Amino acid sequence: MEFLTANYAPIMFVGLIFFLILGFPVAFSLGACGLFFGFLGIELGIFPSSIMAWLPQRLIGIMANDTLLAVPFFTFMGLVLERSGMAEDLLDSVGQVFGPMRGGLALAVIFVGALLAATTGVVAASVISMGLISLPIMLRYGYSRPLTSGVIAASGTLAQIIPPSLVLIIMADQLGRSVGDMYKGAFVPAFMLVGMYVLYIVLLAIFRPSMVPALPPEARTFREPNGKSGHQSLLVVAVVSALVSIFLARHMADVHTWWEGKLVESVPTDEKIVVAMCGGVFVAWLIAVVNRFLKLGLLSKLAERVTFVLIPPLLLIFLVLGTIFLGVATPTEGGAMGAVGALIMAWLRGRMSWSLLKQALAATTKLASFVMFILIGATVFSMVFQAADGPKWVEHLLADLPGGQVGFLILVNVMIFFLAFFLDYFELSFIVVPLLAPVADKLGIDLIWFGVLLAVNMQTSFLHPPFGFALFFLRSVAPDKPYVDKVTGKVMDPVTTMQIYKGAIPFLFIQLVMVSVLIAFPQLVTGSLDKKVQVDMDAIGAQMRESLGSGAGYGGAEAAGGSDWSSGSAWGDGGSESGAAKPEGADAGWGNDSAWGDESSATEPATPGSEAAPAAPAAPATEGYGADDPMKAMQDALKTQ
Repeated sequence: MEFLTANYAPIMFVGLIFFLILGFPVAFSLGACGLFFGFLGIELGIFPSSIMAWLPQRLIGIMANDTLLAVPFFTFMGLVLERSGMAEDLLDSVGQVFGPMRGGLALAVIFVGALLAATTGVVAASVISMGLISLPIMLRYGYSRPLTSGVIAASGTLAQIIPPSLVLIIMADQLGRSVGDMYKGAFVPAFMLVGMYVLYIVLLAIFRPSMVPALPPEARTFREPNGKSGHQSLLVVAVVSALVSIFLARHMADVHTWWEGKLVESVPTDEKIVVAMCGGVFVAWLIAVVNRFLKLGLLSKLAERVTFVLIPPLLLIFLVLGTIFLGVATPTEGGAMGAVGALIMAWLRGRMSWSLLKQALAATTKLASFVMFILIGATVFSMVFQAADGPKWVEHLLADLPGGQVGFLILVNVMIFFLAFFLDYFELSFIVVPLLAPVADKLGIDLIWFGVLLAVNMQTSFLHPPFGFALFFLRSVAPDKPYVDKVTGKVMDPVTTMQIYKGAIPFLFIQLVMVSVLIAFPQLVTGSLDKKVQVDMDAIGAQMRESLGSGAGYGGAEAAGGSDWSSGSAWGDGGSESGAAKPEGADAGWGNDSAWGDESSATEPATPGSEAAPAAPAAPATEGYGADDPMKAMQDALKTQ
């Protein structure tokens, strides 16, 4: 019995693993394990029976959590966009842009994967869309089957780390940090990961060109009447858009000065990026619109097509993420705007229908319910685990590791990597992260950096053979039997499961390299965050005491000439206007009864030879303690800081 009582937390954790190994759903395993060990702990006297009275309040707190509302909003936005054909149009257009170069189709998949990640935030939608659209095209023109499978699966997982990622929302909630800060911190690592994917394809194009052939001329559909590709006018539009963005970024303070009518010397970097890119994209769209309606013929078919296909999702990204970064909207409000924007885009494209709406709502409800049930189960488990001093056990287990912060981070990331073979990112976020966050905070690790680091690591859970979810999604749409290509009429070989696994491994290593880079260079995350304002609490406290002491109310301080109450002169002397004598024992402190209610003490003269003065009332109705406004005094003290 003593052994059970002394080791209740680790036994509870082993019990959870046992429940999971039995194959029960994670949400119900968490809840059942928490309730079982909760009632057992009450029977054993490890904690009081009142622990179960905390449970309803914890569950009500989940339902009242506004941050989690962003999950269904962003999910619905992504599903509407995916079902409205946006992914198909993007892959077709971007594929035509990069097609003439070796590896162009793979690069198109990576860039479109990044765009879909920034608009959908749902891995399944990205992988399935690109698998259905780009897989047959890449196989048709001779791309390596493992590479094709790997690049599609890996590009789909970018939805894990590129804002508005769902895992970042969950991570921010579990770590007690702002979702906006988590998005800012993930911005640079996410696009570094995209750059590493691109670098890998470029190296293959240089050293293994047979794996990534160029698109043949007959497959390039957007051509001018004279046979030219039209890349020149597209390049001109891109250059003009970039120049406008750079100009706005450099003169953002001047724009603010003109708009507000007063001098503005500096503008936050986030605002510069968002507004400058919005301005550049708007100029490109304006050029395309004027060219089409006035029939100027300035743009090629390719340039016009790419502009009209790319601009709407880019503007939606800026609308959602830009408002969050600028502090105009919360993540929940940004998600709501994104959902409305997705519906408008689907309607403008003529793809909006009741069938699409019902499918998107049904899928969103399923995912949101899945998240909610896991969170409820995790809350039940964590409540009992905390009552059994589980966090202390974890802290003692991890805080004294050799190597300090680095040793802790290495162990945690290795553990997350192997747990990701069996658990998805929702389960890891709700089970493991709450146990690790207090230890990381105690070691002085920035929790935003810690959250982004774990998010990149959890991204590998989608590419782990044989359990990676992205691999399952791709397997569901990849041909598993020989098929006839619709364009060429040739019989094509199927894509085997081993080819999918083999293609995922190089991208899995790239993600692990990114984890190592983040551990080595934390400023990649923390450099994007707003600088913390250092507040000297001692100075504020001193000013508050000074302000409170100089105000009316402490036994007639103003009448006594406004002297400091702590010196005792605020009580007045025998010759003061108030006539209140300082009671004996006043210096003994606030808790001395004789300082307030002992009449005999209060009527003694303050100094030898002085006349006895009437006693000051213990709690005057108008001038006693509490007559002045403490909040006003605090505000005045803070104003002088």
